[in-house]
Parts: sequence; C-alpha cells; structure tokens
Amino acid sequence: MLQQTQVATVIPYFENFMQRFPKVEDLAQAPLDEVLHLWTGLGYYARARNLHKSAQRITQEFNAALPEDLVQLESLPGIGRSTAGAILSIGYGKHAAILDGNVKRVITRFHATPGYPGLTKVSKQLWELSESHTPMQRLPEYTQAIMDLGATQCTRKNPSCLVCPLHTQCQAFKTNSVGKYPEPKPKKKLPVRHCRMFLIQNNTGECFLEQRPAEGIWGGLWSPPQREHDYSASQILGELNIEVKEQPYIYPIFRHTFTHYHLNIEPVSLTVKESNLRIRSNLRYVWYSKIQRQKLGLSSVAVKLLAMIDSDNKRNGKNSD
Repeated sequence: MLQQTQVATVIPYFENFMQRFPKVEDLAQAPLDEVLHLWTGLGYYARARNLHKSAQRITQEFNAALPEDLVQLESLPGIGRSTAGAILSIGYGKHAAILDGNVKRVITRFHATPGYPGLTKVSKQLWELSESHTPMQRLPEYTQAIMDLGATQCTRKNPSCLVCPLHTQCQAFKTNSVGKYPEPKPKKKLPVRHCRMFLIQNNTGECFLEQRPAEGIWGGLWSPPQREHDYSASQILGELNIEVKEQPYIYPIFRHTFTHYHLNIEPVSLTVKESNLRIRSNLRYVWYSKIQRQKLGLSSVAVKLLAMIDSDNKRNGKNSD
C-alpha cells in the first residue's frame, strides 16, 4: 500500500485490510472483488491484484510464509528488488539493499548524483551506492532509518537539512543545490484521449455497472459502461437491448489523468423503463445499489460518477438509494 502512496493516506486502508485479512490465508481465499472493494480509493489497483495473487502463491507454494530468498521473493507478483530487500532486511535481518523513492532522494542528494533516477544508467549507479551504504549489522534499524530519513527530513520540498544527521557530508547541501536532486523526469506532453461513460439507472435508482477486463486501466474494477467518444446513446441502448424512460442527459466533460495520458470523459445519463437488462452473456454486469453496498472494487471515476448522479437525483427528487 505504501508504494506510491503516503503513510497518512494508507493508515485507514491498512487497518481495514488487516481486520478483514489477518492472515495471508484469509487474503488468498477471498474473492478478488472484495479485495478491490477494500482497495477502492487507493489507486494503482494492479498492486491489489498482485497482492492477492502473491497471497495465493505464498499459501500454496511456501506454506503461508514469506520466503527468505531474494530470488523467490522477486518471483512473487508485485514484489520488485527494493520491496524484496526491505522484507529481507526488516523482516529477517538479512543483508539486502533497498531503493525506494525516499532512499533515492537521500542518496542522490548525499552524492549529488546527476540524472533522472528512472534512467537505467542512473538507477544502476544508485543501486551500487545503496549497496555500499548498507551495513552488515543492525539491518532492520538501518533500513527503517534510511527510509524514515527521506520521509521525514530529506523531503521532496522544504527538507530539514540543518537537523539532518548527514548534512555535514551531504554534497548537495555543501554546494547549496539540494533542490536540484533528484533530477525530475524529463517533461513529456501527455496525449489526450476521449470517451463516453453511460450512467444507466433503473426505476429504483440502481446504476448499471460493467466489470472491466482483468488487464489494462482499472483492470477488474467495476465502472459505468465506457465506450468511444462518438458512441451514441442509441448505440448503447441497442447494444444492451433496453428502452429509456427519459431522454439522455449529457453532463459536462471532465478530465481524469493517468501516468501516460489524459482521458476526457463525457458522462451520459440514461433512465431505463425496466431493471432487467438482457445483454451478451460474456459481459459481467451488476445493478449497483448504494444501500446494499455490494463488495465491489470501483474505479475512482466510477465513485465520482455515482456520487454525481446520486446528488442530482436528490436535488431533482428522484427515487434514489
């Protein structure tokens, strides 16, 4: 959960997750939908899917215990070199280096290492430096300390250099260039894509959701049907073989940004005459009720859209959950 997400955001999710899945076997046996449901709002959902897959493999192949071998750890979905190193050093007290975002920041400033850390050449150099600094004793203490140093003092903005225990040896501090490191990723203009999402409600206020394919954006999550930007209301009605009770209402376009592109979304609201949709049998779908709170993993955009139509329903006096 802490990969690419701050501690303050993670804490309530972690507590709920551990309450539901106190043992790795509990997580391994749980439906993926429930796992994604508890992850909804954290983003980067591939982490949840990988965690679920890893729990199953740990249960089946390693007798429900995390392996103590670097190669075996890295073979598990979602566990890379740095995470494996953290598990070995903190969990088992073994000699293993780490290089998460906080550690990268500390090392690049300490050595004034030029270049964007995401570049292969720079990353290789930082791994060598991280390994050279990793001691042979007190591995759990060192690993936690170097991560916490980056998280609490050697921060991205406004670092507390004067109270940092390393500042007298820090090359970036000595040259008054702390803000230069680590060098940012070269800026690249993100492409813009366009789509429509169809907010289909029945006469009880439930909203029709499709489960997205396992791979790709929002993989395995539930969302209002997403189609190309020129896909018309009549096309979606024909595809799903339904009739509407009211004329479609088109909401203003809003933008959702991914790592590699912007997605402009145009929501189209449809209210159907009946609640029993007949659609192709290979599509997974559900009528989503806020009262029933089905344990489904929802994309962040789905959460936003559901809240939007619920607010409109209340304002317009429509039957709504």
